[in-house]
Amino acid sequence: MKELTIILLERIGLLLVIAFVLTRIPNFKTMLYREFDAKTVVLHSFIFGIFGIVSSHFGLIFKDGMIINRGMVTVVQPDEMLISLSIIAIVIAGLLGGPLVGLGAGIIVGIHLGFLGGIGWVANMLVNPLTGLLAGLTGRFFSKARVISPIQALFIGVFPPILQMQLLLVLYPQNEQMIQFVNVIGLPLVLASSIAIAIFTAMIGIVLAEQENEAAQATRQALTIAEEALPFLRMTSAKERAEGLATLLYDRLDIAAISVIVKNELLAFKGIGADHHTLGPVQKKGLLLEAVQSDEVKVAYNKADIDCAETTCQLEACIIIPITSTNDSKSIIQFYFTKSQHIRPVEIVLAQGLGKLISNQLKVIANENLRKNIVDAELRNLQAQINPHFLFNTLHLIATLFRIDPQKARNITLQLASFMRFNLGITSESLISLERECEHVRAYIEIIQTRFSKQLHINFEVDPTVMNVQIPPSTIQPLVENSIQHGLKNKASGGKIDVTIEREKHYVKISIKDNGIGFDPKKLDDLYKKGKTTSQTDRIDHGGVGLFNVNQRLISLLGDESSLQFENLHEGGSIVYFYIPNSISVRRNNDEIECDDSRR
Repeated sequence: MKELTIILLERIGLLLVIAFVLTRIPNFKTMLYREFDAKTVVLHSFIFGIFGIVSSHFGLIFKDGMIINRGMVTVVQPDEMLISLSIIAIVIAGLLGGPLVGLGAGIIVGIHLGFLGGIGWVANMLVNPLTGLLAGLTGRFFSKARVISPIQALFIGVFPPILQMQLLLVLYPQNEQMIQFVNVIGLPLVLASSIAIAIFTAMIGIVLAEQENEAAQATRQALTIAEEALPFLRMTSAKERAEGLATLLYDRLDIAAISVIVKNELLAFKGIGADHHTLGPVQKKGLLLEAVQSDEVKVAYNKADIDCAETTCQLEACIIIPITSTNDSKSIIQFYFTKSQHIRPVEIVLAQGLGKLISNQLKVIANENLRKNIVDAELRNLQAQINPHFLFNTLHLIATLFRIDPQKARNITLQLASFMRFNLGITSESLISLERECEHVRAYIEIIQTRFSKQLHINFEVDPTVMNVQIPPSTIQPLVENSIQHGLKNKASGGKIDVTIEREKHYVKISIKDNGIGFDPKKLDDLYKKGKTTSQTDRIDHGGVGLFNVNQRLISLLGDESSLQFENLHEGGSIVYFYIPNSISVRRNNDEIECDDSRR
């Protein structure tokens, strides 16, 4: 019995090698998800049926109480009995594929055993379909688990050989050779079969672990791709966005080709078939239309569903991914494959995840742009408002000067016109050159110094090499105005303001220093935070709407690192300063700013 058990285990070892090769087939892995249709049932029944037939040929011959080892069994004589190992393949088919796959594979193997003949061929024919059906029902009993454990399989593997022995004894009750066969082969066959089935289920556990690792890797890949796609999704041009996204996905994913359809137009195509998948209008029909209407990922498993008129096209399957933005306009991304077998569940899950991530990112980007536009519109509206007191006081100054100094009156009139023209024109621009901003500040300074010539002096120093740098309009003038109205409000004479614009490495520093009363030390630490978090009304107590307005504009357009900084000086007074990039490019369509290296 020991030698027979060893021989059976050797033969079963060869079968397990074949079984391991089966687990490497992509179609085999779909069985682990237990999603079957008529086509897959027939296909897997045939695969396991062939596996069972091969197992039969790896069997042994029993004759006159002796075991004959022929290597490969090709013919069974009428006085010989085949010790078939096919029930191992049939049990595996039932456990993985369910009753129908087990029964189908068992029928195929049973018919083959009937043609081989030999003693007990009727029992061999019947035991395989019965084993497949019962194994499938047992697998359904453990349906909560994707695959049964090796210990459970070891227990289940005991019963098929016992069933075979019982059928032999029932169908051939008076045959002495059958009784002798059961006594000799029964226990070794039970041990070998149960061990083989347990080992195979352990293999399945390894396959499941691989799939879980693939799923985790696909999740990480989807998140990485979604992050890398952000620069392309922010592009305002639909064609540039589609081409960038198609190139990124084609480079990152193992797919044959990719296309991006925006509305009803194919804007990008990369990979196999690019020579005949031409860009242009696309008629949405079939699965493409279903994906758009249902907002669900669809899979085309045959060439007809991918709607390609080119008969020589190598693409035979694709995954259709609908992308939704905030205005409910639908775009389509399609992953193409040369074979339908290349579309595994992990590819479908990856496609679904990417579709949701990209759709959500488009919605977030749209909301961010809307919020920026609203904030920018509010701030521009504030900037466009001219302080009525400043206007009335300046007009009164001009009227007075016309009596005592007509030339000075004409000059101030021109400066006021320049000041008002600038304020009314800034609503159309997000950034202007520093040269234009300085002209605006000089016009304001000349008007103010004419009004308060005996109370203050304003010094304005500018590095001429930074005149082309871009800055939010009406940024410096409100800071100078804040110093006059708040910093120097109690100074009847000797007031001084220094406005300095200078280059510091990759940035331009703009500072406004005065010799006034400074900021309240108790509120100085919170001034910057409140400038970003409080309302306009709250900001009035800390220096007026001007500071709030300027700070919000700088943060909105240039980022937090360009926000206002506040300090009280040891010698008295205070300084407000900020940094702007020395070189910035402006995309005026969506107000996106790209800056140079970090400061200092």
